[in-house]
Amino acid sequence: MSKSSAQYSHYSQHHPHDHGRAFQRRPAAPAAAAAIPLPAADDAYTIVHAGKQVRFGPVVFWIVVGTVVLLGLWSAATATYFAFRDDVLTRLIARQAEMQYAYEDRIAELRAKVDRTTSRQLLDQEQFDQKLDQIMKRQTALESRATALGAMPDVTGSIPRSAPQRGDSSQTTPKPSPISDTVIFVAPPDREARLESRAPTVVAPPVSQFARNNGFDNVLARLTNSLDQVERRQMAALSAVEESMDSRMRRMRGVVSDLGLNLAHLEAAVPRTAMGGPFVPVRLPANAGTFEKQLYRINTTRAEMDRLNRTLALVPYRKPVIGEVEFTSGFGVRSDPFLGRPAMHTGLDFRAASGDPVRVTANGKVVSAGWSGGYGRMVEVDHGNGLSTRYGHLSEINVRVGEIVKIGQVIGLVGSTGRSTGPHLHYETRIEGEAVDPQKFLRAGVRLSAG
Repeated sequence: MSKSSAQYSHYSQHHPHDHGRAFQRRPAAPAAAAAIPLPAADDAYTIVHAGKQVRFGPVVFWIVVGTVVLLGLWSAATATYFAFRDDVLTRLIARQAEMQYAYEDRIAELRAKVDRTTSRQLLDQEQFDQKLDQIMKRQTALESRATALGAMPDVTGSIPRSAPQRGDSSQTTPKPSPISDTVIFVAPPDREARLESRAPTVVAPPVSQFARNNGFDNVLARLTNSLDQVERRQMAALSAVEESMDSRMRRMRGVVSDLGLNLAHLEAAVPRTAMGGPFVPVRLPANAGTFEKQLYRINTTRAEMDRLNRTLALVPYRKPVIGEVEFTSGFGVRSDPFLGRPAMHTGLDFRAASGDPVRVTANGKVVSAGWSGGYGRMVEVDHGNGLSTRYGHLSEINVRVGEIVKIGQVIGLVGSTGRSTGPHLHYETRIEGEAVDPQKFLRAGVRLSAG
């Protein structure tokens, strides 16, 4: 290939596009031929092959060259592709598998997270239900305890007020029985404590989404604290009742001992009332808690206190008249109001107005009711076990011989009959027929009423 110029046309050319074909060296042209002018083509390319010349313009030439280059590049790329195709595919497959595995791992992680969250929620729900169930059971137990406290009777040993008798018509309301001054067992304010223990009745709220997810621990804590307060108040009320009963029992036993009375003999003298039923021993459950044990002790003490109250109901330690006690003459040696000589006074003289009611100081049976010498109108009551009381100088007698009388019952009215200088009540206490100082029994009554 050569341009169409004289100096290049005399030489043989070799071009890569000859595809390996060798050019034949032509013999030198005659000098005449060199003198033949060729058409000028400064921008054309000539390819000589087998004596033939092919001319190309520059555009066509470069198109051919570009095509050949592109084909070469395509061939190289294709060869490279086929040479490295397996590696590329392997890498692409490995990459795809890696992405798939990563995606599956992510899916598995999310599933595991969802499972953990669900499990946690189920566990939290289960724990919440368990705690709530425990609180409900505890609340039920506290309510039953409150019921037991509310049903607990007041063991006071008190006797119902008797109906107004003659001489009381002027009173708009009946005066309290003498027992109210000396015998009523003033228990601690358990009524208020019981009501207070019932007041904070805790009703468990329904299970809400907030309680499940956000704040059920706080809800349960508040419920638990509330139940703790109720339980503390109940235990405090129960402890107060037990302490008061124990103190009362000690005083009752001490009174019997101080009076020199035989408790067994007193109990034997207590009249039996109509009662019965099969014997069922009291048993404390093995799993009993503090409250149940304390309630068991209280019930046992209360039963013992009931028995002692029935026994002490035969002991005349109460006042025969109501109001403040004022003696006009004590027990023992004194100057006789009529003769002025020393004499034995076998009882106590209570200051009182004529017509004031006179009440029996213990349960018993009327053995005398009528005129009795210096006593004037007198009533004598036998309380059993050798104990008896006498009530003298009465203006009126309201009972008859053989009648059973109860504590606080009006047996007569204050007067000045018999050997008396004015309206008052002559009161005697006798043991086995011997007069003893009634103040000993009255002081025992004051001691019992102190608590």
